[in-house]
Amino acid sequence: MLRFLRNLLLLALLAVVGAGAWGLWWLDQPLKLKAPNIDLSVEPGTTPRGVAEQVVANGVLTSPDLLYWWFRLSRQDRQIRAGSYELTQGVTPRLLLEILVRGKEATRSLVLVEGWNLRQVRAALAKADQLQVLTAGDDDAQLMARLGRPGVAPEGRFFPDTYTYSKGSTDVALLQRAMRAMDRHLQAAWDARAADLPLKTPDELLTLASIVEKETGKAQDRPEVAAVFVNRLRVGMPLQTDPTVIYGMGTAFDGNLRKKDLLTDTPYNTYLRPGLPPTPIAMPGKAALLAAVQPAQSKSLYFVSRGDGTSQFSETLDEHNRAVNRYQRGNRP
Repeated sequence: MLRFLRNLLLLALLAVVGAGAWGLWWLDQPLKLKAPNIDLSVEPGTTPRGVAEQVVANGVLTSPDLLYWWFRLSRQDRQIRAGSYELTQGVTPRLLLEILVRGKEATRSLVLVEGWNLRQVRAALAKADQLQVLTAGDDDAQLMARLGRPGVAPEGRFFPDTYTYSKGSTDVALLQRAMRAMDRHLQAAWDARAADLPLKTPDELLTLASIVEKETGKAQDRPEVAAVFVNRLRVGMPLQTDPTVIYGMGTAFDGNLRKKDLLTDTPYNTYLRPGLPPTPIAMPGKAALLAAVQPAQSKSLYFVSRGDGTSQFSETLDEHNRAVNRYQRGNRP
């Protein structure tokens, strides 16, 4: 009888050791998934057992009890965070818990490009993966009211950058981040402005920077491009910049700017109207903002494209006409 009990105890001990060894092995084995990628949403207040059950319900082929006891034995079960997660092939029970405890949410990214206008921003939002678009039916006024800036024009108000977001986030949250980022960069540029700039407010700076952004082909030309427009503002000369005219045409622009377009009056036609247009025409980046407040020390009033992305700058109309003949009409000297 004693030998039987001893053997029984030994078997039980071996079973425990075996189960422990199997458990350690299981923790580092890839879990089988019903699909290459499994979405998992953990709502606030979900219990550890509820999380285990949700993992299995969403397509992870394992025992929810095993997962639950792993969560418990790890002593990290109460550290699991709510969030939206993405599980991929190769995830192990150990890695799964690490993801849930560290809050490694599934994220996507959206790039807002320097020089984009609001229509392009909205088109990108509409195509963004796993982003809830709540503003699709909003006009400009409704959009800015939703973002907490009623009465402000939305054009140019969002800083061009790469924004990451969790699956299921809203375009409102993303745009608010982009708007706050522009606020910071605009204020920093305004604080660094040259003393003699013909700009009265940060909003005027934003508008000028948007023109500089659209008119610059090569980065090294930005300060000189900015100088041309600053010099024109100083002497009261019309800005005469094509991108503002194109912006004022809206969706009517077909890719070709014609003479009749330059003669058609809109609030953005800087050939016919003096000073800055009423709003920015695009999203300026940091470099354009800084160029607008720290333009080159130059007397240039004109510039023309050389055809390679760079520009030829001129102080007088005669010099400019010669540059146009050379670079635009091919009349080489």
